[in-house]
Amino acid sequence: MGHEVVKVLVVDDEPMVCAHLRTILGSADDIEVVDAAHDGAAAVEAVMRHRPDLVLMDLRMPGVDGLTAIECIMKLDQPPKVVALTTFDADQYVMRALRSGASGFLVKSTPPEDLIGLVRVAADGHTVLSPVAMRRIVAASSDEDAARERAKALVGKLTERETDVLTCLGEGLSNAQIATKLFLSEATVKGYVSRMLVKLECTNRTQAGLLAYDAGLVSR
Repeated sequence: MGHEVVKVLVVDDEPMVCAHLRTILGSADDIEVVDAAHDGAAAVEAVMRHRPDLVLMDLRMPGVDGLTAIECIMKLDQPPKVVALTTFDADQYVMRALRSGASGFLVKSTPPEDLIGLVRVAADGHTVLSPVAMRRIVAASSDEDAARERAKALVGKLTERETDVLTCLGEGLSNAQIATKLFLSEATVKGYVSRMLVKLECTNRTQAGLLAYDAGLVSR
């Protein structure tokens, strides 16, 4: 039985970049690029029209930028996963995109042979962001104080076990790895993560992982 096809929307103000991504992703049998948009406003419209599973979103675009588009998309009913596209892995925009609900980020120089696999991982709901990259962009954040205060207040709502799970998320562990580390079943971990996201006012695991850094649960 084949894999379910992942519907992808590509957003970039450079038509050549969109064409490049279409070519790479279109070579995979289980990925379909449903459309390409060249600014944030068109991206939001395309999401509502095509209901993609994943959006690859350029952050720096004239007119409505990627950050504004991500915020709008996250307010939709059952929004797609969004992965930010950037030229620099320490781009200040990346932190803002992650806080707005992006599931991760990819640099535009990602090798073609890696891109398809990373898109599949992101579509499955996993974070496309290494712990090392997470530490780097958190350290580069200019709004650390406000983020730290908010994170500590939100983490204060968690039980001790939920805090343990959150720490593991911040370390980049999967549900299976968390289950092994904390001597829990994977189903139990999934339950903890679901409840925790609600308490932390997070839309995904990536945002929760950022909170773990901001609250000081994971060293930078």
